[in-house]
Amino acid sequence: MGKRAARRRNRPQQSDNNVHELFDEKNADWHPLQGEAAEQKGQRDQSYRRNIRPKSENQAALMEAIDAFNLVLALGPAGTGKTYIAVSKAVEALDRGDIGRIVLARPAVEAGENIGFLPGDVEAKMAPYLRPLYDALNDRLGTKRLRTYLSDGTIEIAPIGYMRGRTLNNAFVVIDEAQNCTYGQLKMLVTRLGWNSTMILTGDPDQTDLLPEMSGLSEMSERLENVEDVACVQLRDKDIVRHPLVASMLTVL
Repeated sequence: MGKRAARRRNRPQQSDNNVHELFDEKNADWHPLQGEAAEQKGQRDQSYRRNIRPKSENQAALMEAIDAFNLVLALGPAGTGKTYIAVSKAVEALDRGDIGRIVLARPAVEAGENIGFLPGDVEAKMAPYLRPLYDALNDRLGTKRLRTYLSDGTIEIAPIGYMRGRTLNNAFVVIDEAQNCTYGQLKMLVTRLGWNSTMILTGDPDQTDLLPEMSGLSEMSERLENVEDVACVQLRDKDIVRHPLVASMLTVL
């Protein structure tokens, strides 16, 4: 004990000059988006909105179609907000009590590579494919409500392979990435629509991961376009809400 105490006494004392503040008190309220330069660029903190607002005429047309029709096909390039709008309208309908559950479906097709078998139950196997839908739901509901709704069945994950023979009543159904479905699969899906239900099919016919002749979304939209009480909304490059470079690239890719 004596040697240890002696070493402590001989150890040099830490001076105040070696202690530095992590943040400068003078700039404690500084924010990277503040200042004239940020305001000129239109950057500002995004606050949560209970009801989303369209950022283009075609997005407004899509939202109006979802409110007015029971079956809507939303076609358009990447980044036009198809999935987010569909999920947001589903959450709004659930909060209003218009429907009793949300059904999410997406084809389990990899983007050009085979990642092999996935462990877990059906929800665990489908989770990687449904990640974009989960992100939108988490943004609109929050993590706690999303977990509660998934556990009690208010939000249901429905693999397309298990949809045959079902009737989806009192539900808001979102079929995402429909360009990766064959015509036969899409015919089976749209005929699952039951009473007091709304179904939204979203996809980009130009970005199918199937062989071009296998994707049935374009043919389905052409056949249903003239059917009464079915809405087909086409979004364009000008509706892209991602980085402006995305719209520029899609004009040449």
